[in-house]
Amino acid sequence: MTGPVSFRRYGYPWRVVTGALLVAGTSSDAGKSVLVAGLCRWLARQGVTVAPFKAQNMALNSAVTADGAEIGRAQAMQAAAAGIEPEAAMNPVLLKPGSDTRSQVVLLGRAVGDAGALDYQDLKPRLETAVTGSLADLRRRFDLVICEGAGSLAEINLRDRDLANMGLARAAALPVVVVGDIDRGGLFAAMFGTLAVLEPADQRLIAGFIVNKFRGDLRLLAPGLDMLTSMTGRPTYGVLPWRRDLWLEAEDSLDLDTRPHEMVPAIGADSLRIAVVRLPRMSNVTDLDPLAAEPGVAVDLVTTPGQMAGADLVILPGSRATISDLGWLRETGIAAAITERADRGLPVLGICGGYQMLATSIEDDVESHAGTVPGLGLLPARVTFATVKTLARPAGTALGEPVGGYEIHHGVATVAGGIPFLDGCEEGSVRGTAWHGIFDNDGFRRAFLADLAARTGRDFTPAPDVRFAAVRERRYDVLADMISEHLDTAALLALIDGGAPAGLPTVVSSLAGLAVFQVALGLQVRLPQRGQRFGIRGVPELAVRRLEQPFGDAVQGPWVGAAEEFAHLLVADVGVGELLVHPVLDHARRRVVAEQVVDGGGEFEGALVAVPFHRLDPARVDDPGPEDTRGLLGQ
Repeated sequence: MTGPVSFRRYGYPWRVVTGALLVAGTSSDAGKSVLVAGLCRWLARQGVTVAPFKAQNMALNSAVTADGAEIGRAQAMQAAAAGIEPEAAMNPVLLKPGSDTRSQVVLLGRAVGDAGALDYQDLKPRLETAVTGSLADLRRRFDLVICEGAGSLAEINLRDRDLANMGLARAAALPVVVVGDIDRGGLFAAMFGTLAVLEPADQRLIAGFIVNKFRGDLRLLAPGLDMLTSMTGRPTYGVLPWRRDLWLEAEDSLDLDTRPHEMVPAIGADSLRIAVVRLPRMSNVTDLDPLAAEPGVAVDLVTTPGQMAGADLVILPGSRATISDLGWLRETGIAAAITERADRGLPVLGICGGYQMLATSIEDDVESHAGTVPGLGLLPARVTFATVKTLARPAGTALGEPVGGYEIHHGVATVAGGIPFLDGCEEGSVRGTAWHGIFDNDGFRRAFLADLAARTGRDFTPAPDVRFAAVRERRYDVLADMISEHLDTAALLALIDGGAPAGLPTVVSSLAGLAVFQVALGLQVRLPQRGQRFGIRGVPELAVRRLEQPFGDAVQGPWVGAAEEFAHLLVADVGVGELLVHPVLDHARRRVVAEQVVDGGGEFEGALVAVPFHRLDPARVDDPGPEDTRGLLGQ
């Protein structure tokens, strides 16, 4: 099906739609990554070129591009859904936490150093240049760019340093949809509250909402969606259902708690159980997804020695903090349990950081600066951390099968014995390699599982027809089908093509915070005086107080900025019959002035008023009485 024909089905002309969209969330793990992947797949089906983009990603799961750049794993997955090769421009800034306070900064695919939270502001100009340049580059080369926000849109404490959410949307004039996970509860409060805490200029780009992970009768949800629209003036573009079987590559540890645990039934008499140690700074856990897709293979994440009991294989996965996670292994008793397991001849596999932990010694003057630390001593290798990170896509052979993978590591292992295993080695029942992605190779995965069954005496038969690349493709198609079936795609296309609609109302979020310069406009020329009260149906009476000091040096920054914002937005938002009022700043006289711009004539001062968050309908405002000043509160 050609692009023009497909788009005509959605009410669009022959021309191809162009533009960009930001998918933001009420929280982490709200469904942003999956929604972006689904949109990319659905749009690619329409015959247009589409690219994913995430300005800044904080994740321990990453991928290596064809030219050796490191980007977030989610953006590589989204690129695959779009049918294109991933590249550094799709994730210009990647933060890889090494502790609770410091992260490695990867800029345009290359590590440039570590930074703490308080150092970030100094880096922002450099990062911002890379972000805006990368997005502009993608928009030149692709018809559409679907951007993913980071974490929660409502992190107002981080707004001044934001590159991935409203900072990006404002810089690139992107329309924004907010996705929320209804399965975790509190969705309507999260959506309304997310909008309400944003400053007016940010709110003007928020076009609507998408509900994710809904299970139940939509008729019960509909009244809530209608109320959300009435309170915010914004539509809900659709409700995506909850799917147990839909599992895409995890971006961070939050995703791991939602992964399915059901095992596909085995072909042979026995099944295999693989225990993966859930390290505190575990990285690239996506290595395990192909194993979990195999019939008769159960993959469990474990954090105690007891949970390892009875496992046919224990895997030590990758780690962003090898020395720290090795210490955690020793503290929890897992290190001793792995050593005891190896002594009994039971299989153990280490991947990347896990491989490093199995070595005899680790010399780290780069990440942890711990110097030389003894490893578990289960493989004849010594690890030395290099300043330059290894980023590569190697290929080789193991167990008689071709293997391709990718490398992301500072630690370089020098092998001094054992049997070669890919780039690493094997000794007894213990194997280690620095290569990620080895189980994506279907032939090798089957050979590895058959070898594991033979070592453990299991009557297990690997499935001959599981192609993991096809499994991924089917998941992308399921996502695209969900987008087509459950979202208002025509409205989303219009949003992408035309940007956020003009005149979106602003939700006021506090008694005196963002509403500082909301002006109480009397329907009579007479001004409200200090202590007088407004009578508005459905809203408690509110005391009016005047601004204690004029504009000037004493009142700067957000005060003046808020007044300017309200001056801009209320011209379209406040109306009563023939009267349209517009509050403006009179800098010469340093006061707020409200003037009638339709009915004409005169001007009168406004008053500073404290208002609760509430989008007032003019029909709900009482008529002004002769003895007091009742009025309209601007939205």
